[in-house]
Amino acid sequence: MLDFSNASFTPETIGIMKTALDTAVASLPAPVSSAHVRSIAETILRTAKEGERDPAVLERMALMELQISPRD
Repeated sequence: MLDFSNASFTPETIGIMKTALDTAVASLPAPVSSAHVRSIAETILRTAKEGERDPAVLERMALMELQISPRD
């Protein structure tokens, strides 16, 4: 996982990120691999760290990045 040790988020932002993660993972066909969940989470963390707070945008960014990333 990427290093997010310097990231700091408010409880509200954490809730937004959780919503985005849950929605993104739920949209994938089963079974969902842990590598896909990790990739989605990293994208959401990175995008939120850059200032994005819209859960739909966080979800969309994570799913788009998952589509273009190399397959395991």
